[in-house]
Formats: sequence, structure tokens, C-alpha cells
Amino acid sequence: MTASDDRPNWFMYFQGSEPAHYRWSSAMASVLGFSPWGGSEIGDVDRVGRRLIDHVGEDDRWFREWVAMGDEVRSLAEREEAGGHDLSAAGAYLRACSYYLIGERFRTPKDDAGLAAFRTAVDCFQRHAGLNDWPRIEAVEVPYEDGSLPAYLVHADRPGPAPCVVYFDGLDITKELQYVRGLKEIVRRGVSVLAIDGPGTGEAIRFRGFPLRYDYEVAGRAALDYLETRPEIDADRVGVMGVSLGGYYAPRCASMEHRFKACVAWGAIWDYEATWRKRIEAEFNTSLSVAGHHIAWIFGVDTSQQALDALAGFPLDGVVQNMRCPFLLLHGEEDVQIPMEDARSLYEAAGSADKTLRVFTVEEGGAQHTQRDHQTNGITTIADWLAEKL
Repeated sequence: MTASDDRPNWFMYFQGSEPAHYRWSSAMASVLGFSPWGGSEIGDVDRVGRRLIDHVGEDDRWFREWVAMGDEVRSLAEREEAGGHDLSAAGAYLRACSYYLIGERFRTPKDDAGLAAFRTAVDCFQRHAGLNDWPRIEAVEVPYEDGSLPAYLVHADRPGPAPCVVYFDGLDITKELQYVRGLKEIVRRGVSVLAIDGPGTGEAIRFRGFPLRYDYEVAGRAALDYLETRPEIDADRVGVMGVSLGGYYAPRCASMEHRFKACVAWGAIWDYEATWRKRIEAEFNTSLSVAGHHIAWIFGVDTSQQALDALAGFPLDGVVQNMRCPFLLLHGEEDVQIPMEDARSLYEAAGSADKTLRVFTVEEGGAQHTQRDHQTNGITTIADWLAEKL
């Protein structure tokens, strides 16, 4: 927010050279980007930002300020609901959900306060779903191993069984945040969405005890098996997509499970073990969207070395050569989290005959990681492509 001669070519809310400035700025870009789909109000975000500007890197302060804003907006939602203003309440509940989740994201390992904020966020989202007029959002459980994965089936309005895309999270995002990143753009084009907290993310890691795993096709198959039971879904037209680390999940699933008819990687992942080895060797003094110890937490281990051991199965070389369905890969030309060479390696190795690498530039917007500086460019590209392929 302060002038600087060495500021980057893309949006940075908190100007500075420390990793915390990037981490906090990336989160601010994300929450500001939720606004077109009702997930934030720019004035709310800036009010929090102004209270945080002199406290960059103080993650406890980040948590407190965002939870306070969530509380404020949730109170508004409750007043509107009590007054019979269901749509106004629905909108406020959705914004409150986003604020709680954006505040909780840096709180690892998760403590009682963080988990309470997360539960409140999920409750707010479900209240939004119950009061909102469009699209229809159904909370569902996807059978998985000895339990289930929580998900939302967001229904497209169209005659007959609809095509669908299974939408997995990333390293630090949730099914609720996927919704406010423009998921409605996909539904608007006639494709239903199963937004799911897979192993290592969202409710699945916090409340179900399912840590991250390399063989994500197990979760992908579970989602497909579930969708085959739903008469509203055309099980022969189901794709898979993921954002950020989901750029590993989705290609892995599509390569190992050929029932998927299309695949979208919203951000490239190539060799995630090598990516984290570099980050750990740099003592996390690099551009990260989360605190460094997050990687150990989602694996359910205690040390960075144990996390690296768990990442040994994550390279996609030797896997994505087996992909056969149409494949769309999106990347930003100034993504400082994942280098462009990883995107090109993934694209070139993918076995699909129909494949597209879409690189967004600074000039058009979307040059940052997963187009967080211009989320409209990213999600509309994805939505149009899915409508064509499915």
C-alpha cells in the first residue's frame, strides 16, 4: 500500500521484501478477488487491511482481525434473517464464511480457536446455501475408505442429466473458498460441480482425520463412484479439476482413472517433492501462500523431513503420460511459487492428444499464482473450456 520503486508488476497489498509480505498479500488478493461472486466486500477487506498494515507477519493478529470481521458480518446476516430478508442474509453469511476462512488459513497447527472459526465458517456457508435462490447447493457425503469426504453438489439448471466436474481443493483452500472463486461461472454454463474437501484439505483433515496422500486417484474414484449414483448427473460426462496443489490432484486422477472425460489444472505442479525440498532448504525464506509448517501438518507428521519423505510419491513424471482426456493447464507468467518450467514440463509430458497451456500475462491480468490477481480471467477460461469439452 506504500509507493516503492521496486514494487512487482502485479498486485501486492502489503509492500515489502519479507516472505510474510508476499504471503499476506497473496491472501488479500484472493479475498478481494472473491467480490464478483459475493464472497467479499472490498470495503470490508480494506478495513481489515488498514488495521493490519503495521503488523505484517503477526499471524495471531491476522487471525483476530479477520475473525472480528466475520463476527460483524455474521451478526448482520442473523439480523437480516430474523427480519425475513433471506437473500440479504444469504449474501452476508457467504461473506462472513470467507472472512473466517481467510483468517484461519495461517493458523497451523490448528488449535481450538482456529477449529472453532472453521466450524463457524462452514455453518455460515450452509446457512447461505439454505437461504440463497441460485444456484442450488446440496451438502453431500462422498463415501471414502472407512468414512466419507464432505462436499457440495452445486446443480446446473438444465434439462436431463447434467455433465459435472469434480473440483478438488489445493494446499490451503477449501470447498467453500472454491465456491467464491467463481464456481458459479461453471454452473452458469450448464455444468454441475462437486466441490469436495479431499484428503489433506478443509474439513477432511481438520475433522475427519484424512491426511494428504500421493495416490489422489483413490479420492477421485470415490467421487466418480458417488456421482454414478446421482440421476441428475450424466456419469459419462464427468471431468476433474483442481486449483494450486490441485494442479497435482486433477492430473493424477485423470491419468489413473480414465472415466474422467476432461481435466483442468488451475496452476501447474510437476515435482512437488522437489518444490518443497527447495523451500525447506531455504528455511521457508521464499514466496509461500502458507506458513512453512503447513506441509507437515497436512501430512499428519511432525517434521519437515518427514513431510519430504511423504512427498516422495508426488512427481508426475511417469504418471501424466497416461492421461488420455482433454487437458487444460493454466499458469501465470509471473507465478513466483511454481516456475514456468514446471508448467511446460507438465504440459509436454501429458499424454492427451487434446491439450492446451494457457499462460496469462501481466498486461491482461492473471500473471500471479492461479490468477489470484485476476480470478475472472482464470475461471471464465476454465468454465468455457469445460462447457465445450463436457
